[in-house]
Parts: sequence; C-alpha cells; structure tokens
Amino acid sequence: MVLRRLFLRWLFPAAFVLPLWLFVGWIVFSGGSGWALLWLFIAAPAVFVTQIITAFLVRARGSVRVERAASWRDVIAIAVWQVVVVALGFYDSRTFFPLLVLSIVGAFVLLWSSLAQLWNEARGGVTLLRTADGTGYIPPTREQPRPRVEGEVIVIAEKPATR
Repeated sequence: MVLRRLFLRWLFPAAFVLPLWLFVGWIVFSGGSGWALLWLFIAAPAVFVTQIITAFLVRARGSVRVERAASWRDVIAIAVWQVVVVALGFYDSRTFFPLLVLSIVGAFVLLWSSLAQLWNEARGGVTLLRTADGTGYIPPTREQPRPRVEGEVIVIAEKPATR
C-alpha cells in the first residue's frame, strides 16, 4: 500500500521530471544527430501531456481517491513506460529506435488502460474497499435526509377490525 501511495504522489512530478531528463540526457550523452534533437522537441511535450493525462485519469477514479493509492495495474503499466522513457534519455544509437517505438506504443496502451479502468469503475456502481489488513468491504450508502416536518404531527393508530 505504501508503494502504491508513493507512486500516486509521483505522477504529477514525473510529468516535469521525465521531459527534463530527455533534455539533460541529450546534453550529457550528446544525442548526436539533428534527428535526435527534432525528436526531442516532439517527444518532450508528448511525454509531458501523456503523463499529465494519465495522472488525471488515475486520480479521477473513486477507488483511488478513497484509498489514496494507485492500483497495481497502474503502478506496473506506468512504471514500465517511465523506465522506457528514461532509457530513451541515454540516446544509445543501438537501442534508440526500438525504445522509441516501444515508448509510443506504451503511451497508447497506458492511456487505454487508464481509460478502461475509469470506465469500468464508473459503470460498476459498487466499489469494493479494503481495510489495512486486506479485508474487503462495501462502503455503506448514505441515508437520504428525511424531510423536515414543521408544526404538529398527529399519529393515528389503527385497531384491527373484529368480526
């Protein structure tokens, strides 16, 4: 649970750190050709936008807001995509193109996964929550407020009819 909570807090800072890493990596590891620089000016905003949209989609789910933690599916998918983006920042000419393709496909899969989870949760209606020891429970529904009655109330009790 702690890892999932930390990961949820990391989503918005990652939107700024990952594009910055792409610039730093290009400078430090001498990204090389002009194509890499052109890719950088396209990829950095794309990584930023993808990360922001994903963070909002994850935080939009009711279960995430209640538990204050991302799901394991989010943690795994986003972590794998972020590792691929970090690996791109090393600009290794042998692995650059495969990692580029993997990061683009991963971004689409990540957005689809986040949308699917949001859709399934919004459609489901019932949220299963878990206690600290892992026991699942369905939260109680809110009782509708009773209308306030002003003035005198007369209660008439019926007597059963006798034959």
